Amino acid sequence: MVIRPDTCPYFRTHVGEEADFVIEAPDGSIVGVEVKRSATLARRDVRGLKTLREAAGKRFRRGIVLYTGDTAVPLDEQLTAVPMRNLWE
Repeated sequence: MVIRPDTCPYFRTHVGEEADFVIEAPDGSIVGVEVKRSATLARRDVRGLKTLREAAGKRFRRGIVLYTGDTAVPLDEQLTAVPMRNLWE
């Protein structure tokens, strides 16, 4: 699967909660990705992914927060914060 930036969907509610990327697999399952420029995380950083999870229901497979920190951090059973550098390692 190839995802081009000009065609990659995102998720945004009317109150501004968002996920930067929504990737849908052929089976209909969804992965949400939020990108942060911070080395630390706050509760608000996963708000959009949690809202996407609620909206997608059983289709939601995983939410990933890419951030500039050093450690992968499980946030709950479906949400994980992952250092951006892991994309290249």
